[in-house]
Amino acid sequence: MASRNNRFPILWAAAALASQLPSTGHAEPTHVEGRSEYRAPRAAEVPTVDGVADDTAWQSAPWRELSDRWLGPEYSAADFQGRFKVVWAPNRIYLLVEIVDDILIDAHRDPLVRYWDDDCLEVFVDEDFSGGDHQYNHDAFAYHVSLDNRAIDIGTDRHPRDYSQHVENRWKQSAGKVTWELALSIYTDEYVDDSPANEPVVLTPGKILGLMLAYCDNDGSDLRENFIGSESVPHGPKDRGWIDAGLFGALVLAD
Repeated sequence: MASRNNRFPILWAAAALASQLPSTGHAEPTHVEGRSEYRAPRAAEVPTVDGVADDTAWQSAPWRELSDRWLGPEYSAADFQGRFKVVWAPNRIYLLVEIVDDILIDAHRDPLVRYWDDDCLEVFVDEDFSGGDHQYNHDAFAYHVSLDNRAIDIGTDRHPRDYSQHVENRWKQSAGKVTWELALSIYTDEYVDDSPANEPVVLTPGKILGLMLAYCDNDGSDLRENFIGSESVPHGPKDRGWIDAGLFGALVLAD
């Protein structure tokens, strides 16, 4: 796979040409057709982020599969399986992710170098479900969550940055399964890199966010071998979620 820097022009053009959801009136469409909806229950007691799925909050949340193969060859159930749940509280959204991955690899010790070619979980989130380009802005975030619990995305300076302060996460492996718990603070598109004034959004019932998950799977190659996501990509480059928030599904905060 070519480096991300080399792919910028191609993916930019593809994102601009992508078909989007039908809209009423004369408003511009914002999302690709066929987006999913996930209704996340409010957590009466927030989960403890420790990689152990024994919190009562998870019991009422439905599972959603990670099964759309965006890049790479067919794979077996022993090589990869994935699914996730979401709950929320006023301060953060919480995710429980279960992954079956027969080989876990984190070959790049510098967290800002080729992080997408290691095994990692990607969490794409758009505070207002507005869609659109977010390549070099914070209309949405594309957190690459590594096995060493870092969360990396591209900053407005067009360079990778560590946003681990946004994403508390822990994982544990048992009986061939990785259990990963995450808590995400949500920021608007007015987020300013390096500013001490950034404040996360206070979440309320009925709010709709954009959400998509994916997993980069590498079993020992120089490049990742598979990229599997939670949303379909019916046309255009399938790995453009880090640019195009119009691919994200709707996350509805239910009461």
